[in-house]
Amino acid sequence: MAQDSIEGINPTRMELLNLKNREKLAVKGHSLLKEKRDALIMEFFDILDRVKGSREKTEEKLKEAYKALTYAQFIMGDLAVQKASFAVKESVDVKIESRSIMGVIVPVVDSQIESKTIATRGYGFSNTLSRLDEAAKKFEESIALIIELGEIEKTIYLLAAEIESTKRRVNALEHIMIPKIQNTVKSIEMRLQEMERETFVQLKMIKSSIEADS
Repeated sequence: MAQDSIEGINPTRMELLNLKNREKLAVKGHSLLKEKRDALIMEFFDILDRVKGSREKTEEKLKEAYKALTYAQFIMGDLAVQKASFAVKESVDVKIESRSIMGVIVPVVDSQIESKTIATRGYGFSNTLSRLDEAAKKFEESIALIIELGEIEKTIYLLAAEIESTKRRVNALEHIMIPKIQNTVKSIEMRLQEMERETFVQLKMIKSSIEADS
């Protein structure tokens, strides 16, 4: 922790007043940053709980989807499954906006995923199995979960970065800037007191000299 003074400051009453004002602002800024840091940490852990649940849900849904797909590939063959996949049209519309959490801009993803039926997926009934339809449905559900998980994880990343930045600023004020200002204030006060004593002594000497000449 730095305990030195600010260099290049003249020991005047004007500088002393300016430094005391800077100290007040720094202390107030330190308090506000600590409040922001604490609020961000609370938000971070609230969302962290959502991340865990969302990730587990997504992994479970993907596991179910790949299990159904593997079964369909085993019965129908890879080529038939691949051919059926080419017939399916894209049905996901994603719009990304944003919101602010304690000044941190995080994404808000609005996804519109068209719910398809067996008849609207594009491939025929004759050469496919119900397990393929099941896999397609579960992958469609997985997409929605993956988009939601991506939004949450990006928010977590941005909050973590802001928390770290805020911590550094709090520490810099607490351990460097505020102590430096306080030490400089003390140094100037001591110097001004010393100058006042020197002036007082000089005035006494002048007075004594005048009285001796009278």
